[in-house]
Amino acid sequence: MPSGFVLGGGIGLFAASVTPTIPTPDKPQPTAREVLRELKVSTLSYGKNFAAIGFMFSGVECAIESYRGKTDWKNGTYAGGITGGILGLRAGVKAGVVGAFGFAVFSFAIDYYMRH
Repeated sequence: MPSGFVLGGGIGLFAASVTPTIPTPDKPQPTAREVLRELKVSTLSYGKNFAAIGFMFSGVECAIESYRGKTDWKNGTYAGGITGGILGLRAGVKAGVVGAFGFAVFSFAIDYYMRH
């Protein structure tokens, strides 16, 4: 879980650093303090999200592995499908199906690459 937080934090820091802050006539140029605060908020937000996804995936994968009594590529694929489905369901049933499929395929690809 700490590695997910660190990876997410790095991505959040990058995302916040490339987000344009274009001043408008009704909003002045942001100060350095405001920019740093936005970097902090974005970094922590991404970090927490990645950690939560990693925690959920790991927990589901361990539960599936314990239930099946086997350690193989199917555990990660099933866990990816369940995790992606749960995350996608927040946006609706169609997004849940797409999320389940996408996360399962990604998990399978990573397992295949790591085992071969």
